[in-house]
Amino acid sequence: MKNPLYLILLLFGFSLSAFGQTINHSAFTEFLQKHVSNKGEVDYKTIKANDSELNTYLNQFITVSPKESWTKNETLAYWINAYNAFTIKLIIDNYPIESIKDIKNPWDQEFIPINGKLLSLNYIEHDVLRNMNEPRIHFAIVCASASCPQLLNEAYIPEKLDKQLTTVTKQFLADSSKNRIQKNSLELSKIFKWFSKDFKENGSLINFLNIYSDVKIASDAKIKYLDYSWKLND
Repeated sequence: MKNPLYLILLLFGFSLSAFGQTINHSAFTEFLQKHVSNKGEVDYKTIKANDSELNTYLNQFITVSPKESWTKNETLAYWINAYNAFTIKLIIDNYPIESIKDIKNPWDQEFIPINGKLLSLNYIEHDVLRNMNEPRIHFAIVCASASCPQLLNEAYIPEKLDKQLTTVTKQFLADSSKNRIQKNSLELSKIFKWFSKDFKENGSLINFLNIYSDVKIASDAKIKYLDYSWKLND
C-alpha cells in the first residue's frame, strides 16, 4: 500500500521523478516572468488553465529540503520561493475567487509537501522565516492580496538575495498606495503593526524605516496604519 503522503502528492499532479535533484529556482523565474507583471499582478486565470510549469517547480520541494550545510541565504531563498509558489498553487486550486480569504483557513491548510511532511503557509512564515532574523522577508513573501508587497517577477536566489530584499523593501516603502511617509507623520501598512516585533530587533521601527526610506523620518514622527485590502492581486 502506498504512503498516504504519496497519494496526496499524486492528487496535486506531482511526480517523484525529481528525486535527488537540487532546487532549480530559474524555473520559477521563467514562470513568474510569463505570468506576473512588473506591477506584481498575477494572471491566475492563465496559470489555472495550464499549471504544468508551476507543478514542475513545486515538485522539487517534495524531495529537496534545506540542509545544515546550506548558507543562510540558500535557506531563506528556498523558503521565500516556497511560500510564494505554494500561495499561487493555493489560489489556482480555488480560482476563481475575489480574495484569499474566500478560502477556508488558507494559511493553516497543511498542503505543502516538504521533508516528508505537509506544511502550512503559516508554518513557513511564523515557524521558519520569522525565526531567521531577517525582517525584510515581510516584503518578499506575498499572500496574494492587493495590500501585500508586490510579487517580484523573478525567483529569489542566494547570490542576489540581499540586493533583492533591499529592492523589494524600498519599493514597498515608496509605494504611496501602501505607505505614505513624511518626515513627521507616517501612514503605514498594517504589516508594520502586525509584525512590529520583527522590525524592532535592532532599534525602533523608525530606525528600520530610515535605512530604506527616501524620506528621513523624525524619531518622534506620528504613526497611523492604513486599511488593508485583501482583494486578489490579479
